Amino acid sequence: MTPDEMAAVRGELEAFATEVFEPFARNDQRRWGQVYLRGLLIDGKRKSVEPMAARLGEDGNRQALAHFITTSPWDPAHIRARLAWRMEAEIRPTALVFDDTGFLKDGNASACVSRQYTGTAGKVTNCQVGVSLHLASDHASAAVDWRLFLPQTWDPASPKAHPDKVVRRGSCGIPDDVGHVEKWQLALDMADEVRSWGIEVPLAIADAGYGDAAAFRLGLNARGMHYVVGISTTLSAQPGDAALVTAPYSGNGRPPVPKYPDPPRSVKELVIAAGRKAARPAQWREGSRPGTGRSGIKRMYSRFVALRIRPAGREIRKATDGPELPECWLLAEWPATEAEPVQFWLSDLPEDTSLTTLVRLAKLRWRIEHDYREMKQALGLAHFEGRTWTGWHHHVTLVSVAHAFCTLQRLARTPKDAAPA
Repeated sequence: MTPDEMAAVRGELEAFATEVFEPFARNDQRRWGQVYLRGLLIDGKRKSVEPMAARLGEDGNRQALAHFITTSPWDPAHIRARLAWRMEAEIRPTALVFDDTGFLKDGNASACVSRQYTGTAGKVTNCQVGVSLHLASDHASAAVDWRLFLPQTWDPASPKAHPDKVVRRGSCGIPDDVGHVEKWQLALDMADEVRSWGIEVPLAIADAGYGDAAAFRLGLNARGMHYVVGISTTLSAQPGDAALVTAPYSGNGRPPVPKYPDPPRSVKELVIAAGRKAARPAQWREGSRPGTGRSGIKRMYSRFVALRIRPAGREIRKATDGPELPECWLLAEWPATEAEPVQFWLSDLPEDTSLTTLVRLAKLRWRIEHDYREMKQALGLAHFEGRTWTGWHHHVTLVSVAHAFCTLQRLARTPKDAAPA
């Protein structure tokens, strides 16, 4: 925002901040929370403390801002809960979407920095990784919970612990009870936290980094949640119509148990076996390019194969009562221009779920990519220069509040029948 644009919405921002910052125990926390929000929202190349302070004029107290974001004793979970309650009412979420993003770093002093893969860079590089939970619907989304991923090299209980990083835990303020936890488990922990705030959303969406983990899918089932998750091409399954067969009993030893006669195949093999003719066209949302339809905007369109399958694997068998594997949906995108399918999803939504619904939900994850882009490019999500665990969680929480305010401004100015942004 330009200074003039900020002046125009200053009253609305202060009212929103007063609501979300209600858990702050002290007036100075409320004051500097609002100042930090303005610093994130006002145009500027960097959104770390020093350049924000320089742009904030008489409120630009660098020392006070730094203390507020790195040292001041406030619990970010309380702010996120208030934010989630407000945004649930505005967004009316159809799904919880889980994802992670990288925070690239040059040095090694910041909490949880390690050489690890991040989709932000598309490679293994020196970075932090944050896991986030978003409330999402077709027309809007908001990040309402975060976890900083702690690699095994930072966990003193791990055989892969690195002595220098373990020593740095103290200076980074990493709590003693925080150890290495897989990203999919952090996602389940956040689902539990959001439910503890009274927010019940019965559907989860995630990419293959989470969907490939059978334990993640089973964890969602245990929480009474359905899912539409990306998966890798190599995930194995039986066809939906595969029937168990019991071999004749010879009279010696244990009687044979029912088994599937054929070994499981990869989901890619199952879709290719179904053939290109099984692909059906589906549209899922309006894009950003001009089109010839009634709205004047081109709709996103492709071809998809939807099959009933029975995912295999040791964890699935162990969690299943009886020898028959449970059925679910396999969805694959197979554009007319491609020789093979290009993307795969797994869903346990009911058998009568339409192809259009499966596609729309599978593609809803674009909203989170949109959130990350806005938070990083405009609001300084990755600009925090502090090194502490607490400071990182404070900063990403305030960026989420700033992003939510921008979302509310857009929704207030968007006609009810307009295309979602």
